[in-house]
Amino acid sequence: MKPLTGVSGPACPLGLAGVDTDQLIPARFMKRPRSEGYGGFLLHDLRRDDAGIEKPDFPLNRPVWRGAEIMVARRNFGSGSSREAAVYALADHGVRVVLAPTFGDIFASNAVKNGLLPAVLDEADIEDLLAALTATPDLPVSVDLAEQTVAWGNRAVIFAIDPVWREQLLNGWDDIDVTRSFADEIARFRDADGARRPWARPSAKA
Repeated sequence: MKPLTGVSGPACPLGLAGVDTDQLIPARFMKRPRSEGYGGFLLHDLRRDDAGIEKPDFPLNRPVWRGAEIMVARRNFGSGSSREAAVYALADHGVRVVLAPTFGDIFASNAVKNGLLPAVLDEADIEDLLAALTATPDLPVSVDLAEQTVAWGNRAVIFAIDPVWREQLLNGWDDIDVTRSFADEIARFRDADGARRPWARPSAKA
């Protein structure tokens, strides 16, 4: 997995609350092979009309935010079903950071496993950022994962992230890599436990 230390650039103010995983990628598109990418179906039914034509006023369709790696949303982002394809759609579209006050638990876990940062900001900070992006669409936004900060204009605020998830994203680790990072501690425990309870370990003659 590609490490994520920070992202700077335009940020798309999605501005919606309760965006669920079915909205992020409708189920009918999940029959396609993952290798073909799901980015084109991100928020499909919100972004496009009944004929499949992009709605020009939808934030992701506006030229200034079309390639944004940062998305800003309101509370309860990624709620609903556990489909990991919702994260695939965001990642395949090029989104690396979602800023929101709250996330669906499973969505947030899936996001980290796929190199996508679900950064939790206070609602007041989210509202200030959305207002700033509405006033100045090309306003640069910087996300620093090591410092856990989001900066725009003359403001910098702290975001929350589970410390284990932060370590995973910074290093590009999956769950197995996290376990391996504790190899020395595991070995010390194994040796100490073997000395304390030798009867609990399989005999070499077995």
